[in-house]
Amino acid sequence: MIRNLLRLVWLLLSAWLIVWVLEGLFGIDQRHSILPFQGDGSSRPALFIGVAWGILPMLGIFSPAGPGRRRARPDDRIAVAKVIAVDATGTTINDVPQYDIFVRVSPDSGEDFIGQLRMLITPDEQSSLVIGAPLPVRFSSMKPDAVALADPLDPAVRQALLDWRIAKGLIDPRQVRARTSGITSPADILSVRPTGKRLEGQSELAFTVLISPEGQTPWEAETTLFAYPQAIGRLQVGSPVWAMYRREDPKTVAITIEKETVA
Repeated sequence: MIRNLLRLVWLLLSAWLIVWVLEGLFGIDQRHSILPFQGDGSSRPALFIGVAWGILPMLGIFSPAGPGRRRARPDDRIAVAKVIAVDATGTTINDVPQYDIFVRVSPDSGEDFIGQLRMLITPDEQSSLVIGAPLPVRFSSMKPDAVALADPLDPAVRQALLDWRIAKGLIDPRQVRARTSGITSPADILSVRPTGKRLEGQSELAFTVLISPEGQTPWEAETTLFAYPQAIGRLQVGSPVWAMYRREDPKTVAITIEKETVA
């Protein structure tokens, strides 16, 4: 609703500027202009309107999903990209800074390529955009350099991220069935220690967790998880997590910080 209103304002400003330019080109006395705010012949209204006309598109009013995002198209492909550089553009909108994010996209087929996302990023979001962090992206098979951030809540995108973690060895092969088709239950961390193993900028942690399905007797299980350094604070003794397991094998457990829906 707000985006549509801003689009209408931009179109009205465009019409105002077109009439102003035509009046200037054809020598019309602008002291008697048909335009509002222009009857005194001053150019100041045109200056302010021109600035507003230029700023509105930067707010992403013509992007269906905001800066750095767009709607999925029929020929879109989903891939996991890795952040290789994050540069501030110097622009700030509503106190939120704008960044250029350069990513290396690794499609299922074809060669890797470099893409760029321009987005407004809040201070809370900046902590997750470390070099090497994975980002789900969409790109057109007809124009692969047109990269856009994919919606992480989209089931197809969640599956692509899960497949990427499995392919990179970030999920123990013994946990794959539990992670992809297991029962999800709340759990609590009883102990945690680092294993010393690192992959893709993440550290492996070994856990003892207490799984507490509703209406069942809780039990303990051992498991591991690769986590980014900024997530380790949420994986301490006593922290609540989500555990996934198969009914026939309740001791083989995969855990996540946020609840996920599996097929």
